[in-house]
Amino acid sequence: MHQKFHFISGLPRSGSTLLAALLRQNPRFHANMSGPVGGLFNNLIGEMSGRNEFSVFIGDAQRKRVLRGLFSNFYEDNLDKDVVFDTNRLWCSKLRALRELLPGARIVACVRHVPWVVDSIEQLVRHNALLPSAIFNFVPGGTVYSRAEALVGGEGLVGYAYNAVKEAFFDEFAAEQLMILQYETLVNDPARALSAVYEFIGEPWFQHDFNNVIYSASEFDIRAGTPGLHDVRPKVARVERQTILPPDLFRRFENDAFWREPALNVRSVRGV
Repeated sequence: MHQKFHFISGLPRSGSTLLAALLRQNPRFHANMSGPVGGLFNNLIGEMSGRNEFSVFIGDAQRKRVLRGLFSNFYEDNLDKDVVFDTNRLWCSKLRALRELLPGARIVACVRHVPWVVDSIEQLVRHNALLPSAIFNFVPGGTVYSRAEALVGGEGLVGYAYNAVKEAFFDEFAAEQLMILQYETLVNDPARALSAVYEFIGEPWFQHDFNNVIYSASEFDIRAGTPGLHDVRPKVARVERQTILPPDLFRRFENDAFWREPALNVRSVRGV
């Protein structure tokens, strides 16, 4: 594979789509919103496991070729791009597998102060009050409290991603393979954030236009019952507003940003 593969992962509503929209301004890069490759990767691993009666005919070398082939074959239409970023929340949980398959691959984990992640999803739900969302399996009803519980559970949209980031953050190879990109840095100082990403992946700097960001996934968002889910504002800037979460619910997640605690960064993971 002549292409270099890197991965965007992390928490939902934390800037992964914005990061992809910015990176794709570079004509050498391909980047997009979360896509199907992560799910295909998991399914292939499962189908080559012992649950398949013919797995006895699948050796480690074949298993690796099949999984590597997933990336090269899926992105064959992007052979004009030197660097491909695939986005999926599960990649942080696959740090070891990616290290074995694609030793030069890096993971950029987008994170955000957790109560604001929950707040952002709740805001989307309220903006689309007449449309049940795929985020909650299209089930109408519930309250802000029940929705928050569903989000932060171990298999929830936020909880799974949060645990995956934490797993990667404390992995013994995290310093080499993982970078933490805070949403707050990305929207307040996008030049510094992008510069750190370029340094991390070892690519020459490209001058990005932070006042003219173009991205749309409206058809996908409508089908997911959540219009606006992947909207990106044309100008990168922080938008100040009050939280719409009840105070007790906001406080519940206030101390969850482990990546902000230097004493917890035992692997010396780089972050910006």
